[in-house]
Amino acid sequence: MEEVPHDCPGADSAQAGRGASCQGCPNQRLCASGAGATPDPAIEEIKEKMKTVKHKILVLSGKGGVGKSTFSAHLAHGLAEDENTQVALLDIDICGPSIPKIMGLEGEQYVDENLGVMSVGFLLSSPDDAVIWRGPKKNGMIKQFLRDVDWGEVDYLVVDTPPGTSDEHLSVVQYLAAARVDGAVIVTTPQEVSLQDVRKEISFCRKVKLPVIGVVENMSGFICPNCKKESQIFPPTTGGAAAMCQDLKLPLLGRVPLDPHIGKSCDKGQSFLAEAPDSPATAAYRSIIQRIQEFCNLRQSKEENLISS
Repeated sequence: MEEVPHDCPGADSAQAGRGASCQGCPNQRLCASGAGATPDPAIEEIKEKMKTVKHKILVLSGKGGVGKSTFSAHLAHGLAEDENTQVALLDIDICGPSIPKIMGLEGEQYVDENLGVMSVGFLLSSPDDAVIWRGPKKNGMIKQFLRDVDWGEVDYLVVDTPPGTSDEHLSVVQYLAAARVDGAVIVTTPQEVSLQDVRKEISFCRKVKLPVIGVVENMSGFICPNCKKESQIFPPTTGGAAAMCQDLKLPLLGRVPLDPHIGKSCDKGQSFLAEAPDSPATAAYRSIIQRIQEFCNLRQSKEENLISS
């Protein structure tokens, strides 16, 4: 069987058979004709599996090193503080699965009774093992996570994604297309070099019709624990996330300031929210989490009203 090109647009894409990566592909003519655009049966299977998952939130960044996995972990921790809320955290960063370390998991998949985690990191014999896979194999792993994991009754499924707008992102959006995703939370840092990639991620969301819940500006200044003065470690030379959100008409969910204890908590596999309850960063996290919950509840309420009418 011929291997699918690494950056194949997919048979159901408008660019099927027409993209640069399609040149030389044995299926080019078939895809261009539209005859090969048959939906993956896994989409319906995943839709059935996801009926027990109330809210689905993707965490995206487009840029590496902005603290996306840290945010995903603490979003899950914050949601799970309510013992009556069942939360699952799915790590689809296949080549850099940092969630098991951040969540303090070694061989276990449950942080608490109401907080479960799934990651390719659990399948490696050592945390230092490299995952050297082409796109199709990564896509197959994501399909397996969504279709074959017994998620059970879950209130929130948080999906931590790798940087970029490529294979993993297309796969998770495609496989969840029929299962109703609440939306994406976009994580950035204040400087323009980060915002450039984040704009691409927002463009990706709009092209694949993925709702954007809002933007989080991470590492947004440093508040001295002694004098309480704020310093800009990463100066927002073009106005930071606030200016970008205004230009793109998106909500800014909040700003999380730098706190050295966040990194320490992640290295120890502990919840920063519990370790440093009085930190300004904790207050920022809690405010952002509340806004995400409000978005999800409002979206659910609107859909229920449409169904009833």
